[in-house]
Amino acid sequence: MELQLGLNSFGEVATSGGVPMTDAETLRLLVDEARLAEQVGLDVFSVGEHYRAGNNDSATPVLLAAMATATERIGLGTSVTVLSTNDPVRLYHEFSTLDAVSNGRAQIVLGRASATESFPLFGYDLADYERLFEEKLELFVRLEREESVTWSGSVRAPLQAQTLHPRMREGGIPTWIGVGGSPDSVIRAARYGLPLMLAIIGGKPQRFAGHVELYHRALAQFGQPLLPVAQHSLGLVARTD
Repeated sequence: MELQLGLNSFGEVATSGGVPMTDAETLRLLVDEARLAEQVGLDVFSVGEHYRAGNNDSATPVLLAAMATATERIGLGTSVTVLSTNDPVRLYHEFSTLDAVSNGRAQIVLGRASATESFPLFGYDLADYERLFEEKLELFVRLEREESVTWSGSVRAPLQAQTLHPRMREGGIPTWIGVGGSPDSVIRAARYGLPLMLAIIGGKPQRFAGHVELYHRALAQFGQPLLPVAQHSLGLVARTD
């Protein structure tokens, strides 16, 4: 499989001359960073989703759409979208639109959230952590893969023979499952036939080798083809080593 290299950003407030930039300046700088990432030959630029002081990535699809107008080739994705506190129907609309305006460059990483500020902000109970993600993932994948969807569950209103517009490309956009360490999440990704994104926020990457092995075994057991594996790691960008 082809190796791809990209950058993630959580929209951290930047500084200029030791003075913090405004939120607006930081957001414009993010668009410039995506443009530069494309110029130096990177494959993907991704933006997270947080709701706390110091981060300005709370409206990820809007940011990615701005980056789409400033670039031509680079893939544009998320790192990570908190599916549990998003509505799958709205999320589909946002990313089908992003994929259209970027000419097929959109991708998404779906996760349960390691930062949980969005739960009280949008009126969700952390006690429903697992149920929210499982039901919404099942719906989002069906919306991507089926033209007309009939669905019912406990986390949103039911759908009856619903077709969404604008349509995504056939089969949907590249959709990853972000995993921070839970073996159950690794198996879930394999069950849905979705590629695996390992969110390594501490420790050595070698610790996650067992998760990759588990993922490959689970793919085989579910009759799925071999799918990509990626890792997100913290790093420092500097002029020299």
